[in-house]
Formats: sequence, structure tokens, C-alpha cells
Amino acid sequence: MEYLLIAVALFLAFGNGANDNFKGFATVWGSESLGYRQALLLATLATLAGSLLSLFLASGLAQQFSGKGLLPQAIVSAPQFILSVGIGAALTVIIATRVGLPISTTHALIGGLIGAGWAASPDEVQFTQLGNSFLLPLLFSPVVAALLGLVAYRLLRLRPTAKDCACVLPPQAGLALPGGTLLSLATPQLLIADDATCDRLAQPRARFSIARVQDHLHILSAGLICFARAVNDTPKLAALLVAAHLLQAQLSIALIAVVMALGGLLFARRVAETMSRRVTRMDPTQGLSANLITATLVLGASQFGLPVSTTHVSVGAIIGVGAGADTLNWGALRNVLLSWVATLPMAAGFAWLALTFF
Repeated sequence: MEYLLIAVALFLAFGNGANDNFKGFATVWGSESLGYRQALLLATLATLAGSLLSLFLASGLAQQFSGKGLLPQAIVSAPQFILSVGIGAALTVIIATRVGLPISTTHALIGGLIGAGWAASPDEVQFTQLGNSFLLPLLFSPVVAALLGLVAYRLLRLRPTAKDCACVLPPQAGLALPGGTLLSLATPQLLIADDATCDRLAQPRARFSIARVQDHLHILSAGLICFARAVNDTPKLAALLVAAHLLQAQLSIALIAVVMALGGLLFARRVAETMSRRVTRMDPTQGLSANLITATLVLGASQFGLPVSTTHVSVGAIIGVGAGADTLNWGALRNVLLSWVATLPMAAGFAWLALTFF
């Protein structure tokens, strides 16, 4: 039983990596700031770093996803219960990944807890605790992300256009003050203008493209999302091993981190296609807007121990900026939203069947 539980937990981590690892770089690939292979490599490195550091940054999530508070300790610590939760979540995530739908592993784990809990002792499931601690953050986070994404996109549209450049000019010779005094200035000036204006300047000290700076910020924000997602998700998966007292937290997180990275490297492509190309068309401004919102909300949730879904937050932010630009693909979006609705009952059903069998 112990070896089977370890295998199921690693199988879930593999599916999580395949479904989730690339999500931070979905906007980068969608806006063609990077190619797929480059984006995948950076996403994997950022995910691995976040997974390994999650032990220090989000230890409260492992405790929350052990099932304590939802059911009596005697039930949630039973290997059969933990195994059933893992099977329900893993099968749901793998199926969604196979058809290219970005779902929430967090949502699948909650479904697994509900299904296994219902099979073990339906009268003892604490639905109030379930709603307050788990479901409310999951329901509200994509709405908040969509609204903030729309606002952020509107604000970033006010920046200089991607064709503009920035030049650092030499200081002016002097400044006339009252009384006829001439004050020498030693501070360089920053000029943001179009390319034609910058071309006419005589020997600026430095010149750089606004578009290139934006691309670098976009890639940096994508890496931050992958890092934040791994910080938020890794303790939840490690909780399956920790709750069963099979491995220490440090070793559990290390194993989950490596397997999660492999899952993304090998099988991230289908979900990447959906998020990068099908939900909406994106330019770098839209992508940067969505990524900044996602990273902020996911990292903030990790600090407060709130089990938000990076999938829900990132897709919510993409919806917000896509709505602002009026480029949403409503057919693809409908499929994604329907998969979110199906995630919890599907995982619950698999977990219920697994615990009934065991």
C-alpha cells in the first residue's frame, strides 16, 4: 500500500506538471515573444525553483491539504483514504491534460477529498469548513483576476507604443535663474519619443527600445508566475505523502519537484496550445498585464495559506485582458469553463470509487 501511495502521488505530480508548468509562459508564447522550446525550458527552471523553495514559503498549504478539519483525523490519516484522494485527482488531471484543457489540480484535490470523505463517512464531512477554506478562494480568485486584468490592460495601453524608444541625453549646459545666475546641470535627461525623433538626436548617451524592455519584463513576469505556481501547488501534492507519514516533508517536496518538472517537459504542449493560441490572441502588452496580475494574486494567496488555483487566476487574467481588447474566442473559453465545472465532481467520483474498492 505504501509504495502504491507514493506512485499515485508522483503520478499526480507528473500530471500537474504537464497541465500547469507552462501556464506562466502561455502569454509569452501566445504573443510570440519566445518560441515554444525556449519558453518551456524557462518555465521548467522557474517551476523547479519554486517547488524546492515552497518548503519555506508556503508550508501552511501542506497542512491544509492533508484533510484536517474536513474529516476526523482517524479517517484522513488512513492510507486508503489518502490513496483514493490521489487517484481521484490524478485521473482527472491526466484526462484533462490529454485533451488539452487547463484545469486546476487544487480543484481536483478538493474533489478527491470530498469523494473519499463521502465514501468513508458522509455524515462527518465538514462542508462549512470546505466552503470557507477551499471553495470560496477558488470561486472568487478568477473573478478578481479578470477584473484586475481588464484594469491593468487599460492602464498599460497608456504607455508609449512599442515603436517608441528611450534615449538618455547629455545634461543641459545651464539653467537661467532669477537675477541672471546661470546654474550648471549635471543630471542627464531621459527622452521617450518615436524612432524618427531619436534618429535625429546627436550622440545620445544611451538608447534602448521600449518594446525590448517590455519583452524582458514579460518574460520575467512569466518566470515569476511559474515560480509562484510551484510554491502554491507543491505543498498540496506533498501533503499526500506527509499525511500518510511515508516521507519527511523535505524529501516529499524534492521528489514532487523533480517529477513535476519532467511532466511539464514531456507533455505540456496540448494545454499550452489552448492557453496560448485558442482562448484569445495576445500582444506583449496583454500578456504582460495578465502575468503581473496572476503572479501578484498567486504569491499573495500563498503567503496567507489560501488554496487558489493558478489555472483559474491565470485564465481569469487572460479573459480580462482579452475582454479589454475584444479578442476572446468564446468557443474555446466555453470548453475551458465547462472543464472547470466538471473537475470537482469527476475527481470526487473517481475518489469515491477508489475508496469503495479499497
